[in-house]
Order: sequence, then structure tokens, then C-alpha cells
Amino acid sequence: MLFEQACAIVDLETTGGHITRDRVTEVGVILVDGEHVERFDFLVNPGQTIPAFIEQMTGISNDMVATAPPFADIAPALLEKLQGRLFIAHNVRFDYGFLKNEFKRVGLSFRSDVLCTVKLSRRLYPQHYKHNLDSIIARHGIVLAERHRALADAEAVYQFLRQTTASLGQGVVEDAARELMALPSVPPGLDPEVVDNLPDVPGVYLFFDEKRLPLYVGKSVNLRTRVLSHFSGDHRQHKEMRISQEICHVEWVETIGEFGALLLELQLIKDKKPLHNQRGRLEQELCTLQLAEGADGFLLPRIVYARDVDFSRLDAIYGLFRTQKEAKKALGELCEANGLCQTCLQLEKRGARKGACFAYQIGRCKGACIGREDAADHNIRLLHALGKVKLKSWPYAGMIAVRETDPVSGEWEEHLFERWCYLGSRRSEQAAPQGAPRFDVDTYKLLAALIKKPMDNTELRELA
Repeated sequence: MLFEQACAIVDLETTGGHITRDRVTEVGVILVDGEHVERFDFLVNPGQTIPAFIEQMTGISNDMVATAPPFADIAPALLEKLQGRLFIAHNVRFDYGFLKNEFKRVGLSFRSDVLCTVKLSRRLYPQHYKHNLDSIIARHGIVLAERHRALADAEAVYQFLRQTTASLGQGVVEDAARELMALPSVPPGLDPEVVDNLPDVPGVYLFFDEKRLPLYVGKSVNLRTRVLSHFSGDHRQHKEMRISQEICHVEWVETIGEFGALLLELQLIKDKKPLHNQRGRLEQELCTLQLAEGADGFLLPRIVYARDVDFSRLDAIYGLFRTQKEAKKALGELCEANGLCQTCLQLEKRGARKGACFAYQIGRCKGACIGREDAADHNIRLLHALGKVKLKSWPYAGMIAVRETDPVSGEWEEHLFERWCYLGSRRSEQAAPQGAPRFDVDTYKLLAALIKKPMDNTELRELA
């Protein structure tokens, strides 16, 4: 006997790792009712091609599933066997999420209590680092005829549970299972089914209040994990507590990868201005520094604004600042750090006697104000100091595409840019979006970081 209630140990083989885009190719189930154990498995025609490396890993080929029934044909009988049982799997969210989606596509609803044996192994054997199925098989000496087939992997989980119960005791295992099965604390205004529907994929999520006003926009490489973290009882920040109290609705948009999620998050924050995204609600007067030559030969930094000048068309600008105050503060700090004369740069007014500036008197100016340093030398030091914050010039002849590719399905999405401006995204070789996008500081930083250090599964190409 494993647990007091009847359970189903389930393992699936699929065309890939995406629970909404990919499909099931094989189902293996072990039904346990006290001492009665029943095993069954069957192949499923996924209605899509199995990638070559999945074929190699599982041994399930496209030819093998060609004559197998589609999921719709086996769904009613499978649902009848699973209904009312504790659903057990290794990395249960993967198998449970796949089956829920498959049932949903054919108009059937499936919900069950779940137990993850990865988490159970971690809870019961914290002294071990690895808890994947291969590690558990090796650690517990489980002998199998094959691996990476649905029923064989379900059998490995069954044997692990039997051995663990025998060695640690029924009570210890059941207590650990009950703790793990405690559902996340869902906010009172939110439908609990959202917990089941959240996917384990990259994307952007949006929280709304009861009037459907936007509360918060966030992104993650795993939507399910990140959204549920907001509902934790251990709210480390006041903002998290407020969101949890106000949220009544959740929406999400899946993306191919992390870069697309970051990009979409920026766009939605700027568009919707959610209450708890401070960055999106700040009044911005984006500005930068440009140099002009004064009458006495000194180069003079001037604040210019994005509302007046297209930053994407300028090649010699220094720093990006959200306000004039921020720009002036940064320029003052740069002068102090490099011994530059703020009166020569016309950042401060000269005294009536036109003598040494105050900074020179306290050792923070090298004396350009009283002729101890000429304009040429002062200009060289100013350019060197500003060089550390100089915006990168657009390094391409024209438009570029940042392509993200799903490593399993091969599905891709391209994000198009020209002179640091985001033009839009596409999932086929369609024409580039048209329009006149403006320079955006957050988009610039995101793209500049990607060019310097590409993310996984991304590639950058220039467009003719």
C-alpha cells in the first residue's frame, strides 16, 4: 500500500517540452488501489512531427505513431481511469499540465490532486543533490528493462515509492506528501483554477483588480513559478502584499524566449501603466548630453531632450537620463570626479571678480578657470570622462532582426529594430512593421546588452 487513497502513477512521452504547443505520443499509467496494481500504456498519434532528437531519446518514431489513435479516441477511457485518484508523476506539473491541455482540446475537464516525486525525493533525502529520475534509479538500485518509455518510467516511480515506504515508513512518506500537496494560497478574489492553467513557459503576466484595471505587469522564463511566487504567504515586500489583496484576474502571454518576454514587458508597462509598476508611471523627460563649442574654446555640455531630437539619429551623445535633474546631478558628479571646472563648462556662474572657482579653492578643479589649464587640455579630459557614458552608435547599416527559436519545436519569432528603436515582432517572413517609433531608453539598454552578450537560443541578423 502506497497511500490511503487510490492513486495513478503517470508518465508521458511527448513531441517536446512545451505543454501548449507540443503533443502526447505515449501514455503509461500504473493504477494502485491498496494491494491491487494495474498497468497499461498506449501510443498516441500526436498529429504533428516528432523531432529527430526526441525520436532518438525515446525510441518512439513517427512511423510507430502513424497508425496509433489520436488522443481524442482514448480520452474518455483514460479520464475514467484517472478520475478521483491522486495523480503522481516525476515533475508532476509537466505530465499533469500536458494531460489537462490534451483533455481540454477534446472538450473534457480533468482536475486532480497531484504529488511530485521530484519534490518528495528532495524532502525525504535532502542529503542528495540530484533528484532526477536517472539519479533516483541509480541511488535506489531500481532495475528497468528500458528507459524513456512511458510505462517504464512510471514503473521507476512506483518502485521508488515502494522502496522509500519500506525503508522510511508509511507515516513518514505520507506526512511529507501531505505537506507537498498543500496548494498555494490563492488570493480570495482570484479563481483557484488559475493555478492549474498557468504554463511552465516564458512569457509576460498581467494582474488586474476587480474593475479590470491593471495592477502589475511582470515577466519570467517560467510563468507558473513566478506568478505563484506572488501568492506566497511570506510576503517580503509591502507591494507584494498589496497586489495579493487586490488581484482578481490574471492574464498572460506566452513568448518563445526570455528576450521576447523582456521586450513585451517593457511595451505593456509603458502602454498600460499598471499601478504597482513604478517605472511605467513615472513622468519622463528623457534627455542626454551633447557637446557644443563655446566662444573661448571650451567644449560645453548641453542637455537635449528626446521630445525635441531623435536620439536614434545622433552619434555623439552622452548618457541617458529620465529627468533634467538627474542629468545635472550626473554632470556635476562627473566634474567633481575628474577635476573639471564647472564655471568653464557654464554649469556655475563666475563670481564678480572672475577669479578661481570654489571647486579650485577646495582642490576639485585643476585651474582652467584661472588659466592654469588651457581649453584644449580641459576638453581632452572632458571627452575622456564623457566617453565612459557615451551611447553606442548604431553598429549596423540598417535594420536587424533578433530571432528567438524554441529548441524543441523549432518555432521562432523575430524582433525587429533599427537604430535602437523597436519596430515590432513577427513569426513568419512577413514585411517589417511600418511606422515611426521613437527612441526608448529601456529598449536601448535591453538591445545593447543582448548585442554584447547574446541570450540562449537567440541569433541576430542584419536585414537587407
